[in-house]
Amino acid sequence: MMTEQFVSANITPLDSLDTLSPHEVAKLQDRNQAGLYPLFRQCALAVLNCGSELDSTKQVLEKHKDFDIRVSHKHRGVQLELINAPASAFVDGEIIQGIREHMFSVLRDLLYVVDELDICCDELEEGEQVTNMVFHILRHANAIEPHIKPNLVVCWGGHSISRDEYIYTKQVGYELGLRGFSVCTGCGPGAMKGPMKGATIAHAKQRVTDARYLGVSEPGIIAAESPNPIVNELIIMPDIEKRLEAFVRLGHGIIVFPGGAGTAEEILYMLGVLLHERNNNVPFPFIFTGPEGSEAYFETVDRFIRATLGDQAAELYEIVVGDPYDVAVKMKAGLERVTEYRKATGESFHFNWQLHIPSEFQQPFEPTHENMAALDLTSDQPDYLLAATLRKALSGIVAGNVKEPGIRAIEEHGPFELSGEPEMVEALDTLLAAFVEQRRMKINYEEYQPCYRLVQDEPA
Repeated sequence: MMTEQFVSANITPLDSLDTLSPHEVAKLQDRNQAGLYPLFRQCALAVLNCGSELDSTKQVLEKHKDFDIRVSHKHRGVQLELINAPASAFVDGEIIQGIREHMFSVLRDLLYVVDELDICCDELEEGEQVTNMVFHILRHANAIEPHIKPNLVVCWGGHSISRDEYIYTKQVGYELGLRGFSVCTGCGPGAMKGPMKGATIAHAKQRVTDARYLGVSEPGIIAAESPNPIVNELIIMPDIEKRLEAFVRLGHGIIVFPGGAGTAEEILYMLGVLLHERNNNVPFPFIFTGPEGSEAYFETVDRFIRATLGDQAAELYEIVVGDPYDVAVKMKAGLERVTEYRKATGESFHFNWQLHIPSEFQQPFEPTHENMAALDLTSDQPDYLLAATLRKALSGIVAGNVKEPGIRAIEEHGPFELSGEPEMVEALDTLLAAFVEQRRMKINYEEYQPCYRLVQDEPA
């Protein structure tokens, strides 16, 4: 068995973020709870740990407990001192260039969001403040590209997928790339890497030299889903809610591959937004797809959506099985409708300002035992609000599976408890049981134990 190798080295940025103020350096070095050091160390380790098969933030941090990172401001600019970093991030003692770029993207976004961002104007409503914040973070990261027709396809799906499913995601990415589309994903492995990998080949064939491979993550998930090496624009949003909003504000259409609780959370987010009456006429292509043999997965998801949100929610997406070409053709037609709509309404191509995102989807949800138990899993509420509640339930399960605070909470207090109407709980139980049976909750299934318990409310 090969012994884990570690490297210590100093790195500097290539072409950006070459200066920091003394205040920023002090903030990054502050190891207290209010300082940025713990968060920066965790995110930096995730970037350096690219390719790891661990999807538990807690396990990653424990495995690399001797890793350290120090920030200094030398006469030539910013310098990061890496101590006991994973050797896989280096070649012949030199850090891999893509990983170096990702390291400084993390530094850029953490500093901007935590230390510099002051854009929430009093005259704006709360929801507008959040959207304004998302816009400014993305613009600061140079992710806003005006004067380009809608061509950014967001791909969602699981990090724990089968080999056949992974190959299929590459085939879909290839068809998208042939049509000149850029790809945005959650930046991790599996269904987040496959479409990018397929698109790179197609872009090379079409001599596309300015293709974009956007990876959008957040501090709580990045260690469990380290950025894959194809990502050439890494963006770290402050939390999962702003991460999801960034996807739908930047992207022009969404493709969903098979996945687990995290993918279900993303689906519920998008459906909840589209179900709001203010978005009735906003075109947004939304396609579920997978290889032959994935029918059972999509049937399970489709049944869950119909049982909880109703048939009108199922009308908002298409399901295509085993046909990458058809997926790309449908997406191209969808993007043409998006383009015509934005021209007709005067909407920008680069940021979807007109899409209304209810505040229930914007406010950060902390998955504590108390908050999970308080979720209203009943049908006596508007469909978009039920979608928001179900999304929070799935977000909590993701936290209990892979995020350090969630894992520790489960270790200390036992599984999260979710309760609701019998029909609602039964539908959720069927969905989650299918994810468990299909081994979609975590990569390492020998250690998986459900982090949730479902309870049916007693009849009144």
